[in-house]
Amino acid sequence: MRSLTPRFFGLLAAGLLAGVTAWAQAPVRSVPMATAPSDEQSYSKEFVYGVNFNTQGGLLGGVSVRSARVLDDRLLRFWSIEGVMLKNAKEDQVTSVVGGSYIRQKVNYAFALRPSVGLQRVLFRKAADAGVQVNGLVSAGPTIGLLMPYYISFDRTYAQSGSVPRVPPNVATDEIVNEQYDPFKHNQEWAILDRGPLFSGIGETKIVPGFHIRGGLSFEYGRYREAVTGMEVGFLVEAYTKRLLILSPSSLSDADALNRQFFPSVYLTLYFGHRS
Repeated sequence: MRSLTPRFFGLLAAGLLAGVTAWAQAPVRSVPMATAPSDEQSYSKEFVYGVNFNTQGGLLGGVSVRSARVLDDRLLRFWSIEGVMLKNAKEDQVTSVVGGSYIRQKVNYAFALRPSVGLQRVLFRKAADAGVQVNGLVSAGPTIGLLMPYYISFDRTYAQSGSVPRVPPNVATDEIVNEQYDPFKHNQEWAILDRGPLFSGIGETKIVPGFHIRGGLSFEYGRYREAVTGMEVGFLVEAYTKRLLILSPSSLSDADALNRQFFPSVYLTLYFGHRS
């Protein structure tokens, strides 16, 4: 099964790229430069931003911005950048002895920055001031994967007490440290009090490069000449040069069983912006 994965994504990428080429070369009605814009399309630029939900993230996947320029009355070229958090489906959140919470075996947060370029084609146009417009979008670009250490608050005094103590830890007098979670080092789970501050390990962030492609449909509402409001749904395929180490085994088992290199996902983006 593993040997088929690269071939599958390669065929998918080739198919999408071939579709983009044919799509972009399809005949469209051009707009003469010397004439005034029609009621159908009276803008030359578009800028939107939104929030993202996807099957590889948490409750809120991330945020995005997109800037587009009109090529003709149905085709736009755009650049965009998106920042999302990636989660491992095997993450297990537990409650500590003092009521805090942490994710067992998690050693890194994973984030993805996705700059991309693409094309947007109007499939069904709405009236100037009402209705719904449907667009098709395709884009591709590099991915900058970021692995930021996952910190926990660990009670060293409580950990050295041997077996699971019957009395609660004394956070006023015990030696408590914030450090990156290591399932081998912190195997006394009763001494883990809580997760550490989110950006505690930002200075130790590691970069893992990758690549992504996506295709989607957007549904726009709002006034044509001014506001842009809508949602985009689609499918994204992302691959990295190596597996993203989000979870680490607590024994000497293979970490490959816990972490992945390929991240296909379905996404929904709610966005709004303006045209000029």
